[in-house]
Amino acid sequence: MSGEGWTFTDVHNHLVPGVDDGARDLDEAREALARFWKAGVRRLATTPHLDGSLTLTPERLEARVQAVEAAWLRLQEAAMEDLPRLELRRGFEVMLDAPGVDLTPPSLGLGGTSTVLVEWPRLRVPPETIPVLTRIRASGVRPVLAHPERYRGLDPSLNLPGEWRRAGAHLQVNYGSLLGRYGEEARERAMTLLERGWVDLFSSDHHARPRLPLYLREARELLMEMEGEEHFQILASTNPSRILDGEEPVPVPPLEVSRGIWSRLRSILSGG
Repeated sequence: MSGEGWTFTDVHNHLVPGVDDGARDLDEAREALARFWKAGVRRLATTPHLDGSLTLTPERLEARVQAVEAAWLRLQEAAMEDLPRLELRRGFEVMLDAPGVDLTPPSLGLGGTSTVLVEWPRLRVPPETIPVLTRIRASGVRPVLAHPERYRGLDPSLNLPGEWRRAGAHLQVNYGSLLGRYGEEARERAMTLLERGWVDLFSSDHHARPRLPLYLREARELLMEMEGEEHFQILASTNPSRILDGEEPVPVPPLEVSRGIWSRLRSILSGG
């Protein structure tokens, strides 16, 4: 298959042991890291959940960051032992759950950059999202909005994600969404975003559960079927890596999506 030997970068996952709904312990985290490596991931920023409201109280934020950092250091030590060539960094997935969330503390950025992974609270689009993103970008922070395809309350025409991008956000789609992992609506939205050229990067949002796929290989096969090899390379490798280096992602051209691909998708999922 074309593309063999590619390497990938993942900037949204939950592998820090015991700090959120991701890896429950170090063994589970190590097993997940091994699967990332086997899938070709060579650079990885793990992103524990963080309530943005904590940023309004410095002492509470510091306590949370220190707790996560201690667990992450244990993970880093294990990774250096198991996979010494894996580049492992840390960020947070910050929930924008309060007015005035402050994303400028350096500890929140992906791998020490000024780019921060963010999400809307409770997987629902709140009011006034454009001013929120505009304010974040004006503060000097580059927001990467996690899984836009999954939010409830999106307009049926799916124009709002385009407005989020114009406000300065980059859009990160989950591999699993392309494969129906979160339902048909999320899958269809992900395809529409690809058609419009509005997806800036892919990531796994992997929660380190045993036997839960990364969906990276399956998503790659799917895009190859749609003649989207170049798109996948940019979305899974080039742009996540640029973001981890503190750079702007490169534009991704619209992808012609075949609506008849679902039958082939079922074959991919079943291993046929």
